[in-house]
Amino acid sequence: MRFMASYDMMETIRNTNQWLGASTLAMASYPAFSMFPNPALQWMGAWGEVTERAFSRMVTKPDWNIPPFVGANGTDRLVYEDIELKGDFGDLLHFRVQGRTEKRRKVLLVAPMSGHYATLLRSTVISLLPDCDLYITDWHNARDIPVSAGKFDVEDYTMYLVDYIRHLGPDTHVIAVCQPAPLALVATAFLAEEDPAAQPSSLTLIGGPIDPSAAPTEVTDFGHSVTMGQLEQSMIQQVGFKYKGVGRMVYPGLLQLSSFISMNAETHKKAFMDQINRVANGDAHEHDKHNKFYDEYLSVMDMTAEFYLSTVDRVFKNGEIANNEFTIKGKKVDIGKITTVAVKTVEGSKDDISAPGQCIAALALCSGVPDEKKASHVEEGAGHYGIFAGKSWRNNIRPMVLDFIDDNEVRTPPGYRVKKAADAKAASAKSKADKSADKKKPANKNAAA
Repeated sequence: MRFMASYDMMETIRNTNQWLGASTLAMASYPAFSMFPNPALQWMGAWGEVTERAFSRMVTKPDWNIPPFVGANGTDRLVYEDIELKGDFGDLLHFRVQGRTEKRRKVLLVAPMSGHYATLLRSTVISLLPDCDLYITDWHNARDIPVSAGKFDVEDYTMYLVDYIRHLGPDTHVIAVCQPAPLALVATAFLAEEDPAAQPSSLTLIGGPIDPSAAPTEVTDFGHSVTMGQLEQSMIQQVGFKYKGVGRMVYPGLLQLSSFISMNAETHKKAFMDQINRVANGDAHEHDKHNKFYDEYLSVMDMTAEFYLSTVDRVFKNGEIANNEFTIKGKKVDIGKITTVAVKTVEGSKDDISAPGQCIAALALCSGVPDEKKASHVEEGAGHYGIFAGKSWRNNIRPMVLDFIDDNEVRTPPGYRVKKAADAKAASAKSKADKSADKKKPANKNAAA
């Protein structure tokens, strides 16, 4: 598997299916065939349309397409992305809101590098923008990074996070989603020891494998069932001549996608058959539910081989973070050194990727953090995707996370909820004082006499 030919073979298969879909659609749409209506031609055209779209998305980086939102004064707020810090393996993106002058919570959203682009968090970004000054990690596709840029493993990933947090300043609130949660925890611990003044105000870890062995899943079972040699031999390929990263060893996104789909093969098969029938019947449209989901789900990116292998070896197999034994350049990073950063964990009761118990393990590792600065939440009925982008996130988790941020807004002007709570407390005290004063007053003039 560790050859350029196998990488090009996967790309050839993808390209061929895209071509077959486009050719079938063109053939079924031939004007002369309209003289002889045939349901089979309609179905062929629908198959071609769905197939071409699906296979073309696999090599396309989705656009952010963040819609404007209505500001506090009733005017539209346009949003555009700006590169705050540029790097070989990833950029720090800033979502600038046109016309915004009032201060907002400064939030760094750490996106996963697990086969999909950061745009997987688009709905999360949209939900946070009205209330936050938002930054996000935008990781690059390894196939487009020249070999001359060097390696990129879990230590390099962690140091990227350290640089981002240090750049944004101590009034930053970090939210790490899924895979980067353990590395965001380590980055915070690194700053606690090396540059305490640069630590973030709070750290929210959502569905991350801090201790994968705490609640085994299909993902963790796979990590323990194969040796590193088997993993390297079967999963690592070399980028072909078509891309800038020619010669770089990677874990291909197409291979990752095949693993994703195989976990729920029947569900995906039914979804595509239903979509083909909807297209054939004229019931589908460009932005229907199927297209919105699969346009993002099928857009995959390659990971550097060293990042993928070191993640499996050090985070899942050896549990270096779970055992507080993670090192950077040979020096141990002690998570217990975190003392001032508030830490919150969020899990979904039906999460089959990072099961409940894996993420909350972070609180025990943060032995130096006072109990009043720790919090955890398990969302009942929520799966992995739902805890950061679904209904559970919108209705329950997002407000809870913003409240947690406001409760720990210690280095910037008072947060919204803290301020409201203080105002409510003051109003309540005033009300009680007024009632007490009323009780001391005479009931009437005769009584007073």
